[in-house]
Amino acid sequence: MRVTTAAAMFGLSGLLLAGATQAGEITVMVSPAFKEAYVELVPAFERATENKVATLWVGNGAIITRLKGGETVDLAILSEDGIDELTKLGKLAPGVPLGKSPIGVAVRAGAPKPDISSGEAVKRALLAAKSVALSNGPSGVYLSGVIQKWGIAGDITPKTVRPATGEMIGDVIARGGAEIGVQQVSELLAIKGITYLGPLPPDIQQITVFSAAVHNSAKNPDGAKALIRFLTSPQAAPVVRKTGMEPG
Repeated sequence: MRVTTAAAMFGLSGLLLAGATQAGEITVMVSPAFKEAYVELVPAFERATENKVATLWVGNGAIITRLKGGETVDLAILSEDGIDELTKLGKLAPGVPLGKSPIGVAVRAGAPKPDISSGEAVKRALLAAKSVALSNGPSGVYLSGVIQKWGIAGDITPKTVRPATGEMIGDVIARGGAEIGVQQVSELLAIKGITYLGPLPPDIQQITVFSAAVHNSAKNPDGAKALIRFLTSPQAAPVVRKTGMEPG
């Protein structure tokens, strides 16, 4: 049987965690921004602790809406701002940071690579593109604000493409649905058929912190807390980092 990098990495820490909580099912609602690290780390956690993790992949804004509406999970992983909002409403416990996520830019594989070395260069690239893909999540909301500040919304909005539910910006670009796209780096790196140009330049970059929080009505709060400890352990850091986030 093939042993994954994460499984080997967590051999010792898994043994330490195994007795930390009674095995059971942990229901987790997760933003796709943390997907690549999550899908590598969680199977190792399951093997080490004998817990079973049931995952719901939900967009950041939809997580907020669903939890506000009364849906209950054991653990939620989404933007720090979203967790803060839900904590104030009594839905979630305070969040624990998992990773700091910058915003990146991509084009279709083989397409010309526009200059994105400065805010002005990105502005020119967006104006020159025939179509621009923006997410419905934190990166899309933020860049829409930047475009408004630049005074070019009238030029960009008519050619803006939004992904379908569950679709990544990279997938839109890869299938030719947009010429250039912007999304969290962690959501671009694993997509085939695109060229990742790099992060937004410092003068217009925004870092989003993605955190984990136990639901105040969780059925398995101990299991959720054990999973948080696993995802924030020192051994998890290299996995988080290689997927485009800075741990913590």
